[in-house]
Amino acid sequence: MAITDWPPEERPREKLLARGPQSLSDAELLAIFLRTGLQGITAVDLARRLLAEFGGLRQLLEADLSAFSAHKGLGPAKYAQLQAALEMARRHLWERLQRGDPLGSPEETRRFLLARLRDYPHEVFACLLLDNRHRVIAFEELFRGTIDAASVYPREVVKLALTRNAAALIVAHNHPSGVAEPSRADELLTRRLRDALALVDIRLLDHFVIGDGEAVSFAERGLL
Repeated sequence: MAITDWPPEERPREKLLARGPQSLSDAELLAIFLRTGLQGITAVDLARRLLAEFGGLRQLLEADLSAFSAHKGLGPAKYAQLQAALEMARRHLWERLQRGDPLGSPEETRRFLLARLRDYPHEVFACLLLDNRHRVIAFEELFRGTIDAASVYPREVVKLALTRNAAALIVAHNHPSGVAEPSRADELLTRRLRDALALVDIRLLDHFVIGDGEAVSFAERGLL
């Protein structure tokens, strides 16, 4: 049965418009992106098949062009559309932080850092630079490491903050293992950064450790 023959309240597009995107399953969301199925297969059935073949929505979204295009119903054009949609989502999160208001939502910061750092296969250390009203000045990825560690030099963080005339910083790094639990080395680094920045009257507001869908805040844990 074609999707157009389904009851209106069960069709993915109509369901999204009536109840919002959060009401849809992964397969239904993917079906809207695919738009059409294959001969004898609805877009929803094709979406379910693709999710099973990739092992889930995240694996599909993170697939490279070669792996993505190897599946029937997908190809370079769909890959380009998907990458454009993902990049728009990242830029939307960044613009929400950049809109000129003082940074007031830890949840928005967490979402942005997750979107930027979660999918790297190696460790990346980044800084969110803020002015004296905690408005965002810039976001900088400073150090990249192997799959295990990144060498972070506090003097370089201080130098960047002074160059950008930042009054406060939020730093973050990812754990490619997917486990966001801070290590003893992370705690030691945070103290070194806090102390180095304090010497030039710059506050370290938080340090986020980014895992697989989770971001642990040092400030929320009382580690700053």
